[in-house]
Amino acid sequence: MKKRVAIICGGRSSEHEISCTSAGGVLSAIDRNTYEPVLLGISKLGKWLLLAQDHPLSIDGTTLPTVPEAGTSVTLGVDGFSAAGANLNIDIAFPVLHGPYGEDGTIQGLLEMANIPYVGSGVLSSAVAMDKSFAKPIFASHGIKVAAGFVARATDWQKDKVAIQSAADQLGYPVFVKPARGGSSRGTTKVKSSTDLGGALVEAYRFDTKALIEQEICGFEMECAVLEINGEAKASLVGQIKIDAKYEFYDFEAKYLDGATTIELPAPIDQKIADEIRAKAIEAFIALGCSGLARVDFFLTPNNEIIISELNTMPGFTSTSVFPKMWAATGVTYSQTVTHLLQAALNRNNGVLGN
Repeated sequence: MKKRVAIICGGRSSEHEISCTSAGGVLSAIDRNTYEPVLLGISKLGKWLLLAQDHPLSIDGTTLPTVPEAGTSVTLGVDGFSAAGANLNIDIAFPVLHGPYGEDGTIQGLLEMANIPYVGSGVLSSAVAMDKSFAKPIFASHGIKVAAGFVARATDWQKDKVAIQSAADQLGYPVFVKPARGGSSRGTTKVKSSTDLGGALVEAYRFDTKALIEQEICGFEMECAVLEINGEAKASLVGQIKIDAKYEFYDFEAKYLDGATTIELPAPIDQKIADEIRAKAIEAFIALGCSGLARVDFFLTPNNEIIISELNTMPGFTSTSVFPKMWAATGVTYSQTVTHLLQAALNRNNGVLGN
């Protein structure tokens, strides 16, 4: 009998639309001989809905897909997911959700309470990876170099702008200001002078009450995908991100709307350096206690210093997203990647007591 998989998309975060495109990718790649997909959407206001399989989930020009605010409601209780009074009989959840309320441990906790196996990392690792201010010291404690920087909370900025401004000045410009618990580069600003710091923090605080101010790292952007295969974390080929010169950094528009970003696979770097990046990606995955998958982002400086940027526990997942591309280049197809993730979800225990 086929396993019924709830592909959950949308959500309340700023990455709602990107989540929808990722769900469309999973829906197209899932092995329908083994799995029966059920599409569930969470609206921007937090309503859970049962969506039709042909619900639009792709980017049309500059128009991004969304989950509507009305439709057939879905509930989750001790007996699992239900819609219109009928149990959906879900065996596995695939929460293709990015950002807060989806990638931060919240839905993971909900699914564990409901005793439903799910794809991806558990509560703690999801929460820690989502909050870069917590992930960075863990990486550093495992000998993985991180960018110099500090946390600037919205309340601290209101109380003592001079102290935060002074600390940023000491880092030296340019600096990057970003939400501590954001994604897809939303709310991130490259600040070239002290006069622009305040505006950048205001922008970051639109997405999170806690911001990170980090020293700019001059180097190439490298990415490595980690996938759990038969219970073991494996690293893909390393890819180098290349951005159109009109963009100063890898921001939201460059990532999703403009077609200005490409990835070179494998990255044109020495094999020894590539192997070191792959090893550090797996080490970062294990250090945070991750499961299933992660995309680990690094900087490679001109003197071959490897600096971790962040770890994403649920990276973009369309067929053209970096994560599936890296595995395709490594010899694992998009459909096989989805299958590995579903198998890992069924084989692992969630939480300290298991499920």
